[in-house]
Amino acid sequence: MEAKQEEQKEVLQAVATLKYARISSRKVKIVADLIRGKNVEEALAIVKFTPKASSAIIEKLLKSAIANAENNHGMKHENLYVDQIYANQGPTLRRIRPAAKGSAVRIRKRTSHITIVLKERD
Repeated sequence: MEAKQEEQKEVLQAVATLKYARISSRKVKIVADLIRGKNVEEALAIVKFTPKASSAIIEKLLKSAIANAENNHGMKHENLYVDQIYANQGPTLRRIRPAAKGSAVRIRKRTSHITIVLKERD
């Protein structure tokens, strides 16, 4: 009987999502792989000192997820870690650039949807 109650115990998680970020999901995934599974303090330090374009975006989103965890779910800042972080491809903005002999070349400006899920360690 107690085993069933233990399984049904819901694990709290805090989520922060950024949609339509004007950066390719491929570039975001490089930094996302660095912080997956880390404590939030360590993740913030890694993101702050990683010289990539997506670092500033991920840092802001991570701080938002921490604030969601503390204010909405009552989680402790010291126990938080990055359980999941993923970047999915968003819609692509198509632009046209003039090319030689009156032709045109299509420029694809990629967007992404970034999601961070934080959980508490026991």
